[in-house]
Amino acid sequence: MVIKKCNDSMVQQVGAFYDKIVVWLDSTINYPKWKYKEYPTETSVKLKVAEGSQYICEEDGKIIGAFVLNTDPQGNYAKGKWSQDVPLGEYMILHTLAIDYDIQKKGLGTQVVQFCINKAKEDGYKALRVDIVPGNIPAQKLYEKNGFKYVGDEDLDRGFDDIPLFSLFELNL
Repeated sequence: MVIKKCNDSMVQQVGAFYDKIVVWLDSTINYPKWKYKEYPTETSVKLKVAEGSQYICEEDGKIIGAFVLNTDPQGNYAKGKWSQDVPLGEYMILHTLAIDYDIQKKGLGTQVVQFCINKAKEDGYKALRVDIVPGNIPAQKLYEKNGFKYVGDEDLDRGFDDIPLFSLFELNL
């Protein structure tokens, strides 16, 4: 598997990948509560490509995973009961991680998380943080398996009626 930053020529393909994942989630258990054609979408991918934070996982020319890695918590992370007071901009956040359902349970999520940990360390960040929908057991297990600690559920002031709280996890580097 190769992990690389997306460029403008990949936006449509990455958007289609997320659409495929959301349709599948809706047919099984939509743990992250993503919404088809609302989030994640080609439009959200285009914005993240423009800021340089959209990544893909590729194998044999096929997208098998996608995620965002940046310093934008997309909400009020100051509400979190973090173990260390790390100022905004000195930690990275992993968002919108998806692995193709055809190849889940093969360690690809762990490879992505380890990539993000290494990237954050190499770039001098003090922590890597994530927020997930409470009850997203697969994501919770993935992050805990990779050393993240649960620090509580908080309202991040994102304004989602169906997701009033987010479960926060951190890994201090």
